Amino acid sequence: MLFPDYRPRRLRQNESFRKMIRETSFSVFNLIFPLFVVTGKGVRQPISSMPGIFQLSIDELIKEAREVQALGIPAVILFGIPDKKDEKASGAYDPNGIIQRAMKALKEKVPNLLVIGDVCLCEYMSHGHCGIIQGKDVDNDATLELLARTALSQAKAGADMVAPSDMMDGRVAEIRQALDENGFESVPIMAYSAKYASAFYGPFREAAESAPKFGDRKTYQMDPANYREAIREVTLDVEEGADIIMVKPALPYLDVICRVREEFDLPIAAYNVSGEYAMIKAAAQRGWLDENKVIMETLLSIRRAGADLILTYFAKEAAVLLQKGL
Repeated sequence: MLFPDYRPRRLRQNESFRKMIRETSFSVFNLIFPLFVVTGKGVRQPISSMPGIFQLSIDELIKEAREVQALGIPAVILFGIPDKKDEKASGAYDPNGIIQRAMKALKEKVPNLLVIGDVCLCEYMSHGHCGIIQGKDVDNDATLELLARTALSQAKAGADMVAPSDMMDGRVAEIRQALDENGFESVPIMAYSAKYASAFYGPFREAAESAPKFGDRKTYQMDPANYREAIREVTLDVEEGADIIMVKPALPYLDVICRVREEFDLPIAAYNVSGEYAMIKAAAQRGWLDENKVIMETLLSIRRAGADLILTYFAKEAAVLLQKGL
């Protein structure tokens, strides 16, 4: 079909036509809101590089969770910041750790909100890396037991789902086995399957107080140049028992999300990470773009690429905009 017989603008001439033929849907049920939990009471500490995002004590977390639920957002994912760190990440799997206490409180006070536990050790390690250090690198196999203990402790605390973000080889199978052997067969795993060693994580490391004290994470997180490797990583997690697979970050890796969608039929999550959030916030504060429109266009692009779920710090704002029909 060629012009003038075919005129694509015919179906763009009014909002009703545009909505009728819209190819990608986006709703509040696609959203997961990340939250940062600290000890104390009455704590609502702003994160300077992430305007509108806070470190929250458990009492403030409950207030935030109720607001999230009122907006229709179905789930939150929790990141904990302990008072003390050590070389064994003992706070990560402590039954009375900050995350475990936060999960118990949320399931008691806001029971219908899904609570996801991020399973990683970096926030709890004195050196800031995601596993046990041997020499100058992370010992993959020695770390697996601690990750499984962390996931199990979260399940015991009431987590509806666990999400290993460490990128250790074999951790999904180790976690699945630990959960199943302890009666938590119904707890799903959302695996950070293709997690890249990205510069877009900078603001998160302020929020989670998890920057490594030495070196970087390039020996366990993926090289940003690699595309085919993502399929191998996802395949491993699927074979080990992942229920949901994730690509992180989202925007610089939309091509990876699209390819993963083509290759796998499991639900796909994508993390609209802190640096992506901070860039939009900074530009909006300077009046360089329309913040609301860019938020929705950004999240829609992640959905269009193939993500079913979007972890995003824009979740509350997007929920309000969706309610307004924007």
